[in-house]
Amino acid sequence: MILFNTLGRSMQDFIPLEKGKVGFYGCGPTVYNYAHIGNLRAYVTHDLLVRSLRRFGYDVNYVMNITDVGHLSGDNDEGEDKMLKSAEERGKSVLEIADYYTKAFFNDTSRLNIIKPDITCKATEHIQEMIDLIIKLEANGFTYTSGGNVYFDISKFPSYGDFAKLRLDELKAGSRIDEDKNKRNAGDFVLWFTKSKFENQALIWDSPWGAGYPGWHIECSAMSIKYLGEQFDIHAGGIDHIPVHHTNEIAQSEAATGKSPWVKYWVHNEFLVMDKGKMSKSSGSFLTLQSLIDEGFDPLDYRYLLLGAHYRSQLNFSLDALEGAKNSRRSLNDRIRSIKGAIKAGIDTDSLDINGRPIEGLVTNEQKTLTGKYISDFNKALEDDLSTPRAIAALWGLLKDPDISPAAAYDAALDMDNVLALNLASISETDVKGEDPGLAAEIEAMIEKRARAKEAKDYKTADEIRNELSSKGIVLEDSANGTTWRIL
Repeated sequence: MILFNTLGRSMQDFIPLEKGKVGFYGCGPTVYNYAHIGNLRAYVTHDLLVRSLRRFGYDVNYVMNITDVGHLSGDNDEGEDKMLKSAEERGKSVLEIADYYTKAFFNDTSRLNIIKPDITCKATEHIQEMIDLIIKLEANGFTYTSGGNVYFDISKFPSYGDFAKLRLDELKAGSRIDEDKNKRNAGDFVLWFTKSKFENQALIWDSPWGAGYPGWHIECSAMSIKYLGEQFDIHAGGIDHIPVHHTNEIAQSEAATGKSPWVKYWVHNEFLVMDKGKMSKSSGSFLTLQSLIDEGFDPLDYRYLLLGAHYRSQLNFSLDALEGAKNSRRSLNDRIRSIKGAIKAGIDTDSLDINGRPIEGLVTNEQKTLTGKYISDFNKALEDDLSTPRAIAALWGLLKDPDISPAAAYDAALDMDNVLALNLASISETDVKGEDPGLAAEIEAMIEKRARAKEAKDYKTADEIRNELSSKGIVLEDSANGTTWRIL
């Protein structure tokens, strides 16, 4: 498998630290509000990576954090406390807010068929691990205390900023909204707050430096090290984490452990963008998964949209684009439905398959050879830095190949769906209007005959077939992915 590694900015062969095993940490949500659909792109990317690694035989330990304390609205220790602000606005306690939005987050990921992490760790349940890590940093000479807070001194870590290609002389104090007078260097960051600009901080813990709470960055380092060790294979998140959060994680983790690189491969997904720029909660106008459902879309329409773009490419979102994904997914479901109908009809009546040939068995060795080409293309796409557009193309190629029997096509499609997670196995051989399998097979055969007529430029025959089906209340819809049908 080859992955684009942000550490080095290059495509690299994936070689885990321990053969056959992968330690994977995905940056999780700060649970102060609903996840917007841009956030959810990251978790679909994590899901695809974990599913692909497992497909290729790796034993993956997937860890995700839940940030329920310490994250300010600015990544550089600026702005308001996200959790506290949300709690005050809603008249709830911070822990009530965290619990509510954690459940909402996992409800969204479930609806998108995102597998749950093997370990989900809440920041509030790992305070001691954070304190212990800060003690190590202090003993190693990387911290100072100023104004009651404990800071990481970036001047003591010579490679600080290399990961994000930052120039330290450009990190000028005063360039931020609320300059912290306690910092020695503009890029220093808080490890532990004992005094902050927030009165009546809701959650505080005793520590060697006084009662307080952790900075955001120390949380991920402490929890990932606890569950994956002082070095592990993959850390993933959105590209917005590169310049601050992930840069700070690397500095404090390597400074505490003396191990470098702390993480071998860094995987970052690009933004989801709209007409007004990247989606963010701070603007107050963002789309949730539920808002898409309210517009009449299925959550898997959104997953299909994401699969159609490479995770490292910016994806322009619009309802028109989502409508196109919805139609393509419906075409895919119709094709699977027709194949299932043809399988059932062939088994029950020993009839012809959708291409007019007798069904000789469920999946013969010859058929496995034919489908093997598409499965190979599918695997190569995933192995090439998760190229889901090519993976989807391999699936469509399989389903359109006239030499592949329905049973073989169905078997291979379900195999691919172990990664795509589009619920292909749940599609009934009859549609919502209840057409029987035999009818579905008959319609598909006529569609195939029409396609051959169009290829031969025999448009008269093609039109006659369309008109014949139309007279029976069956509407054909042509698209780039082929022809689908529905009953009026």
